[in-house]
Amino acid sequence: MAFLRDDLAQLTAYQSPHPPELEAVSPPDLDPSVLDPLDTNESPIDLPESIKAALAKQYERAIAANRYPDGDQLALKRAVVTYAIQSGNIAPESITPANITLGNGSDELIRSVIMATCLGGHGSVLVATPTFSMYGILAQTLGVPVRTVARKANFEVDLAAAQAAIDAAAIDGPPVRVIFMVHPNSPTGNALTHAELTWLQQLPTDILVVVDEAYFEFSAQTTVADALSRPNWLITRTCSKAFRLAAHRVGYGIGHADIIAALEKLRLPYNLPSHSQAAALTALAHADQLLAQIPTILTERRKLLAALANNSSLQVWPSQGNFVYVRLSDSPTARLRQRTLTALPDKDQANGLMQLSEQLKARGTLVRHTGGGLRISIGTAAENQRTLINLQKILG
Repeated sequence: MAFLRDDLAQLTAYQSPHPPELEAVSPPDLDPSVLDPLDTNESPIDLPESIKAALAKQYERAIAANRYPDGDQLALKRAVVTYAIQSGNIAPESITPANITLGNGSDELIRSVIMATCLGGHGSVLVATPTFSMYGILAQTLGVPVRTVARKANFEVDLAAAQAAIDAAAIDGPPVRVIFMVHPNSPTGNALTHAELTWLQQLPTDILVVVDEAYFEFSAQTTVADALSRPNWLITRTCSKAFRLAAHRVGYGIGHADIIAALEKLRLPYNLPSHSQAAALTALAHADQLLAQIPTILTERRKLLAALANNSSLQVWPSQGNFVYVRLSDSPTARLRQRTLTALPDKDQANGLMQLSEQLKARGTLVRHTGGGLRISIGTAAENQRTLINLQKILG
């Protein structure tokens, strides 16, 4: 089809990690109801019935299916302002709805950021891998160059390499116009360090710093003060994780009013459905009740990390998110044991991890193979226990 861009042939469509047909291909002796979806960092706990009932009443009374959603989204923006003040310990006078933009998930916000900063050969994006894959994917769909730097062994950003990439881009172009950082990072779980934050804060104002705080509620670390006080700083968050609204696709950004105004120009009309706005308003109004799950998830995270650390076949790192990250251990003893897993050369970590994830899926545990490791979402106590049992059966 000659009307298509040539570079689209190099792209692949996004596929859900656990598509609906998964149950049809699961082993015949596996009860489909025991599939544990620990591959997408969703909340393992659904909305309480009382909140579902309150939301159902809103759907019935306040939403007319034949009318467009609230295009200004002012009520939801005000609710986000209130939550940002309460959760970020910031002065009420420092934030207004003019500092808020809303998206159909954070992905829409990321796409708008790239469009606002890099289209037409104006710039490139910089990411430190491994990290959230959608930064690179969305940039590629827009024909925007992606410059990548590797992280260190502890997954901190190689700041010297990052600065070198920026300097090189300034010479051979297009220059870096936006840097994406996740705080804490996915899939590795580490929060930004003081050194990383200091480096980001000293970047020139012709580079937009985007700090993705999708897992803020689990780390309790935020850069919202930077986003409100700096002209080149934006944070993005989601209601899909701690607020249990993954089905409703609500993301929001907080930043300088000038940045928000630019992103609002790119926001599609009526981008957030009425039911999603109602769900987010209800969730934010019941924030204390919904976020009461956080201590339980953190306790389960601590237990899972401790148990995984006791398995000599795995290497595990600390996490500030609602997930943990593991790779196969490099120890000689572990490598001998892993030969039964991979049937491939000992050094082939990627194939070993792929087979491990497939064997876990065959036993009912879904994990995400990404960034050279396995990311395991924190589930319920029962789900986490089944994960450990399945790993023990596979790895010994």
